[in-house]
Amino acid sequence: MVYIFLDESGDLGFDFNKPKTTKFFVITILFASSKRPIEKCVRLVHRGLRRKYKKIHSVLHAVEEEPATRQRMLNKLSEKDCAIMAIYLNKRRVYTKLQNEKAVLYNYVANILLDRIITKRLIPKAEPVCLIASKRETNKFLNENFRNYLKEEAKNTHKLDVHMEIKMPAEEKALQAVDFVSWAIFRRLEYGDNRYYNLIKNKIVEENPLFP
Repeated sequence: MVYIFLDESGDLGFDFNKPKTTKFFVITILFASSKRPIEKCVRLVHRGLRRKYKKIHSVLHAVEEEPATRQRMLNKLSEKDCAIMAIYLNKRRVYTKLQNEKAVLYNYVANILLDRIITKRLIPKAEPVCLIASKRETNKFLNENFRNYLKEEAKNTHKLDVHMEIKMPAEEKALQAVDFVSWAIFRRLEYGDNRYYNLIKNKIVEENPLFP
C-alpha cells in the first residue's frame, strides 16, 4: 500500500489589499509505503509538549506551535522513509478566470501533483494507493467533487484505482505531519525563511511553480 497525504498552506484569496492575503499558495503531498512511521512522529512530538500545552494542542498545527516543536517534527520526518512533492502558486500570476474558480483551481493543482507522482514512477503501479486529503471545505458537494475528480483522473489517465479519503487532522495523525511540511515550504516562499525548510529539504523530490 502507498499512502499519500495532502495539505496546503497560504490562502486562495486574490484581494491583495487585504492584510492577511498571502502572496503564495502551496499544495504539498507527503507519501510513504507505510503511514505508521509518520503517525509515530506525530505521537512523539505531541508527547514531548509541555504538559500545559497538551490539552490546548490536542492537534498539532505548525502555525500555532513553538519553534522547538516545529523543528522536532521536521527533524523526525527527515529520518523517515518518505518523500515530499509540492506545487506553489505565485498568486499574482494566476489567470483571472481561475481566480474566480477557486475550487476548480485547487482540484487542478492537486491532480497535477498526483499525476506527477505516477508519471515519474515514484510509486509502484502495482501497489494499491490511498490518498488522504486534509478537509478544507465544509460543503459536501465540493468535497465529493474533489474526491471524484481525482479518482476519475487517475483511473482514466493512468488506469489506477485510487482510494480517496478526506479527513480532519484530528482523525488522521499523518495529516498533522504534512501540515508542518507544507508550512515550512510556504514559509520559505512567503517570508524567505529557510530555517524549517532546510530540515526536510533532503526529502523533497520535486517543488515547482505552476505559473512561473
